[in-house]
Amino acid sequence: MDWMALSPEEWMAVRLSLKVATVATLVGLPFGIGVALALARGRFWGQSLLNGLVLLPLILPPVVTGYILLIVFGQRGPVGSWLAHHFGIVFSFRWTGAALACGIMGFPLMVRAIRLAIESVDARLEEAAGTLGANRVWVFATITLPLIIPGILTGMILCFAKAMGEFGATITFVSNIPGETQTLPSAIYTFTQVPGGDQGALRLTLVSVAISMLALFASEVMARSAHRRLEIE
Repeated sequence: MDWMALSPEEWMAVRLSLKVATVATLVGLPFGIGVALALARGRFWGQSLLNGLVLLPLILPPVVTGYILLIVFGQRGPVGSWLAHHFGIVFSFRWTGAALACGIMGFPLMVRAIRLAIESVDARLEEAAGTLGANRVWVFATITLPLIIPGILTGMILCFAKAMGEFGATITFVSNIPGETQTLPSAIYTFTQVPGGDQGALRLTLVSVAISMLALFASEVMARSAHRRLEIE
């Protein structure tokens, strides 16, 4: 079973993938809740356009999404150059860029899950709280948010799993730099391109499958726990 032992470079790819997926999920969560709430409860001009933009990464080839990110957030791009000049924030060819690409690719899944959870909440409960004098923020914090926790957890896990497996957008935007941007999918791809790399590719594939299964199991456990708490309350 010595062939199953991960090398330091492989461990580095695993740790980087976990780091990138976690940052992408946690940073995207507040935006995901806000956008899902706007799409589920809002009535405004451009709502369909917003929905289309959110879902666009699911439709476009990942390479196209990565290229758009490179144009916009690259060091010569309008947003990337401004961030680098004023705040010293650089996305292209950095792990932060990998987190950005993975977050954008997983964002539609997160928003979709949270939006469905919000739409399943009886709007009459929110209206009743409003008639008692509660403002919208308080209604959301005390009525809506507790009821949509299972949907939020599901959305987070879906985003995390998508981020762990993202390849096309990441390699296009930040390349495949060992120790900096080489995530699990990129490392597996590298192994498949070199002679004798089959065992390394298989090891990382098994690790990827194990992490994904653990994430799905954790999602199921947390969702059931949240449902039980809501039933008790």
